[in-house]
Amino acid sequence: MGKIGKRLRAAREAFAGKENLSVEEAVSLIKSNSQTKFDQTLEIAMNLGVDPRHADQMVRGVVGLPNGTGKTIRVAVFARGAKADEAKEAGADIVGAEDLMEQIQNGQINFERCIATPDMMPVVGRLGKILGPRNLMPNPKVGTVTMDVGQAVKDAKGGQVQFKAEKAGVIHAGIGKVSFDEAKLAENVRAFVEAVSRAKPAGAKGTYMKKVVLSSSMGPGVSVDITNATQG
Repeated sequence: MGKIGKRLRAAREAFAGKENLSVEEAVSLIKSNSQTKFDQTLEIAMNLGVDPRHADQMVRGVVGLPNGTGKTIRVAVFARGAKADEAKEAGADIVGAEDLMEQIQNGQINFERCIATPDMMPVVGRLGKILGPRNLMPNPKVGTVTMDVGQAVKDAKGGQVQFKAEKAGVIHAGIGKVSFDEAKLAENVRAFVEAVSRAKPAGAKGTYMKKVVLSSSMGPGVSVDITNATQG
């Protein structure tokens, strides 16, 4: 194991013995121990009482963070004709059809969000094995298969975050920059937690939200009082 640097050692000491904090306390602790040369991301990890291997226990959805993510998202759109023009006008970074499919098949995946009009799904469907594992496959459940491509592009650019439970029932996402005001970060945390709460699947049994942890992208994590995190 490599040597632990002074900054991380100091952060671990500051976090020692602290758990189940209020959202505001957790955000304040993270901000005061995240002095790095770059603006770190505030990350959230949620341990849910679900088994995503069962279709009726899958948790996925999308949430528009009230204060954005602080990250520039590159958006690709599969569309033709007027819908392609609409996507470009809304600020899409890449727009195409079969030509875009070929780019992706050749390993050119220079985007973080993929949107498609319904008529393009036969083309996009050929990319399932490439886009699926990267969580980039357009899906009507999260609004990325839509005729309203202009709005979908604006939402993606404006701080919309998708979430999906991994095999162990864990959801992980970046929900802002550590440089944001504490109040804005706390607002983003609650918006994300409440969106996951609303996405509770019918097959979930027992305790749905088991644990919520916040951290900076390079710092230790601290658990948050779940009741506090779901109240405005």
